[in-house]
Amino acid sequence: MTSTTTTAPARTGAPTPPTWLPVAAVAVTLLLWASAFVAIRHLGHDFSPGALSLGRLLVGALCLGVVALGRGLPRPSRRDLLSLVIIGVLWFGVYNVALNEGERRVDAGTAAMLIQVSPVLIALLAALFLSERFTIYLAVGLALAFGGVALIGLSTSPGGNRDVLGVVLCVVSAVVYSVSVILQKPLMSRLQAVHVVWLACTVGAIACLPFLGDLVRETADAPASSIAWVVYLGVFPTAIAFTTYAFALTHMNASSLGVTTYLVPPLTIVMGLLFLGEAPPAMAYAGGALALVGVAVARRKPRTIAQEPAPVT
Repeated sequence: MTSTTTTAPARTGAPTPPTWLPVAAVAVTLLLWASAFVAIRHLGHDFSPGALSLGRLLVGALCLGVVALGRGLPRPSRRDLLSLVIIGVLWFGVYNVALNEGERRVDAGTAAMLIQVSPVLIALLAALFLSERFTIYLAVGLALAFGGVALIGLSTSPGGNRDVLGVVLCVVSAVVYSVSVILQKPLMSRLQAVHVVWLACTVGAIACLPFLGDLVRETADAPASSIAWVVYLGVFPTAIAFTTYAFALTHMNASSLGVTTYLVPPLTIVMGLLFLGEAPPAMAYAGGALALVGVAVARRKPRTIAQEPAPVT
């Protein structure tokens, strides 16, 4: 899953939490998001991409609903509802199905590195549609980031067997996430972040309902441990990680918090090595590093323009 991207203002009169608490929330968020890539890769043997998406989103929507409704009933306008439907279909539906299929073809660490190019795409779309400034840094960063993607595409799969389709699917996930962020941004001035995430997740689950038959059949055949991992994806990397991220974003600078998400790919690589016994090919590391350099360069903007946190699954 991916993160919300608008700075939430601290509530007036709310007590300031201990300084370590937002840092702990960030640590929890990053570990859970990194674990999601590994869990998706592991579950590829027992669940098809659509069924896995639906199972995760049903659990996530249920858990997020408890948190969201505890903060009141959202009242989006008709225009907001249209945006929420599009965001839900893209961000939660297409994103998850494409990423799940992509991770059947590339390892978890490679997928995490590919998703990390999203901030460059967000900056480009913001320049095109939100009248934000198109800078030389963005142009250079875009070239570097997609140069890194090209290197990853040339190196995917051990033994020289490239799976370019897997790389393309992960990039598709990054693209639809980036489009969703641009659509989501205006909503944050009118709705609470948790309401936006919950409603979009619910829409995504509804969009994935055609996979219900697959989910029922595959759940019946899957071992209990795999079913538990599907529930884990819905509860922890989706519901809990979004909640801890929102808390951290309330008490930290958005730019500083966004930089921390650069840790997700290395964390994913370590987890993949420990739990799956796999790691990206050697050239993919170079491609991932180049992509991250491109993201860092593209993020160099005038101080008046807010930085977007990097997305994770």
